[in-house]
Amino acid sequence: MSSEVIKMDSGEMLKTGTTTVGIVCKDAIILAADKRATAGYLIADKKAKKVHKINDDMALTIAGSVSDTQLLIKLVKAELKLKKFRVGRATNVKEAANLLSGMVYGNIRKMSMMPGISHFLFAGRDKSGLSLYDIFPDGSLTDIDDFVSSGSGSVFAYGVLETLYKKDLSVDEAIQLAVKSVNAALQRDIASGNGISMIKVTSEGVEEIMSKEVIINLND
Repeated sequence: MSSEVIKMDSGEMLKTGTTTVGIVCKDAIILAADKRATAGYLIADKKAKKVHKINDDMALTIAGSVSDTQLLIKLVKAELKLKKFRVGRATNVKEAANLLSGMVYGNIRKMSMMPGISHFLFAGRDKSGLSLYDIFPDGSLTDIDDFVSSGSGSVFAYGVLETLYKKDLSVDEAIQLAVKSVNAALQRDIASGNGISMIKVTSEGVEEIMSKEVIINLND
């Protein structure tokens, strides 16, 4: 996942990469990501989970330090449950995105031997409709009305998205575009690969719609 830093016993600092995509279409928001986690030239995990369901209304993709993103996901899940208990209502998407962006802002600015880099694409539904946000590693929050990508393979994904995206895509068209954009990164970015995971956010809620692995048999 993008810019993850792992400290090995030897003290060597290793990085990882990723490709995540968020697409706004007519009746949904599609979140997709590859399944590879790398450490330098080593493929450390071929089944990495980079698209996460937060609750029945919200989901996100992750890029960055695995430890930081995992912890921030646990914290935001807990905070959303606590807030619902305290105020007696569910948190809307913008409030939740602002909460997570504040956590990211504080995380990267704390003193640490390892930089706490985390990048999220955050999508959800509430009474106002569907929303997609880009929560950048510096804690900034951007409202996305078309598409966004993150990670080391994003340059390849953006080439496909810029060329093929159009307003009011159907859900099926958006899914196909997400597959094409992530696949472009899988073909050219060595830190992205091994398959694709995808979640659909609609007015009905959050639904996992794809978790496809790519297996290479060296004996074939």
